Amino acid sequence: MVVHIVMFQFKEENKEANLARVKTMLEALPSTIESLKRMEVGIDISKSERSFDLVLTSIFEDKIGLSAYAVHPAHLEAVSVIKEVTTVAKVVDYIV
Repeated sequence: MVVHIVMFQFKEENKEANLARVKTMLEALPSTIESLKRMEVGIDISKSERSFDLVLTSIFEDKIGLSAYAVHPAHLEAVSVIKEVTTVAKVVDYIV
């Protein structure tokens, strides 16, 4: 299994609306992308100086599944929106 974790820092403009929009878009992906086995999306509640605004954790059978997800049109559409409303993204991929 491959775990793909991405944390995002959102722009302040329309932050709450953009967080909700992105969360909804991301949560729709498992029903569209076959290689995406499971996804969890969380919005930060701590609001600390160190925290990011949103985290995405997704699970794939293997690296091939993650690669298929990366180029899937539904994922690319979400990425396009995310790039417009975020300032920073950090990622970790690992095998379990």
